[in-house]
Amino acid sequence: MTQAYCVKCRKKVEVKDAKKVTMKNGRPATKGKCPDCDTGVYRIGK
Repeated sequence: MTQAYCVKCRKKVEVKDAKKVTMKNGRPATKGKCPDCDTGVYRIGK
């Protein structure tokens, strides 16, 4: 599983519904939701 930082919870969380995306500059990223508060989280990199 992938971890990302949730700004609302102020901690690292496991990403729920993680999807691999590509940013405009071509770099890979992971996008998903926080399992605790359902806020969108984003992590740059593989």
